[in-house]
Amino acid sequence: MEKIGVLTSGGDAPGMNAAIRAVVRKGIFHGAEVYGIYYGYEGLINGTMKKMEVGSVGDIIHRGGTILYTARSERFRTEKGQKEAARQLEKYGIDKLVVIGGDGSIRGAQALTTYGIKCIGVPATIDNDIYGIDYTIGFDTALNTAIEAIDKIRDTATSHERTYVVEVMGRDAGDLALYAGIAAGAESIIIPEKEEPFSNVVERLKKARARGKKHSIILLAEGVGDGIEYGKKIQEATSYETRVTVLGHIQRGGSPSARDRVLASTLGGKAVELLLQGKSGLIVGYRNNELTAQPIDDLLSKKSTIDEKMYELSKALSY
Repeated sequence: MEKIGVLTSGGDAPGMNAAIRAVVRKGIFHGAEVYGIYYGYEGLINGTMKKMEVGSVGDIIHRGGTILYTARSERFRTEKGQKEAARQLEKYGIDKLVVIGGDGSIRGAQALTTYGIKCIGVPATIDNDIYGIDYTIGFDTALNTAIEAIDKIRDTATSHERTYVVEVMGRDAGDLALYAGIAAGAESIIIPEKEEPFSNVVERLKKARARGKKHSIILLAEGVGDGIEYGKKIQEATSYETRVTVLGHIQRGGSPSARDRVLASTLGGKAVELLLQGKSGLIVGYRNNELTAQPIDDLLSKKSTIDEKMYELSKALSY
């Protein structure tokens, strides 16, 4: 009987549970046994896993986070740790693995293929920062969470005629800030991929005040700098009353959107199909709106880039 393992690793993302559910039920539908591995690669090294049944994943499609939990593993970064992880899989008779997570997690899957384990990566990260993939699981939900918060902040910004700096997640990637900024009508969007002179931001704020606008919203990706410090600089440079909101981990939680549930279900099911066909070393995902399975090495060897047209649009709309 075919045996498939599934784990979640790295930062949690809304929709991970929907992906787990798809892997388990699709695998069982095709007559395979599916084993849930708890606490990511650390749990794999420790052999923390159990056989999943159809009922094991009942009523989880709507839940945020991950029922398999997640953890970062320094031990798995070593050859010794990877060998032990492979040994644990072999002990259970598992030679196929679905890894749900971001680029670091999927790199781990690629490492395990060198030990004879067939692996498929399912991209799940709110940063949406994997090259060659249109949208990762969790991005849409995090985006809607950010937009909802910004809409509420705008209400109080309007009432008090204040400037607000809103810091969103995105250490190395600005997709969340860019798309949230466009959707929420931010006056400035500051992201890691594009150097925005501080003087330009100040000038834009002053022009807005000159034409009668009494409040402004500035979206700042965390990778650019500290939101609180940035807010202080804005107030010092303009004398406008400025407040700062750091959304933080609220963006990673919550019930996944319909789009993320469908995406996660599709990618989880596709991962199982590929493994049962003997495929390995691939990332499943949509590229140019087509479901694809691309080599891990090809995608992770390249850095995700911002959509230039969307960035230019944001500039035009905030003029």
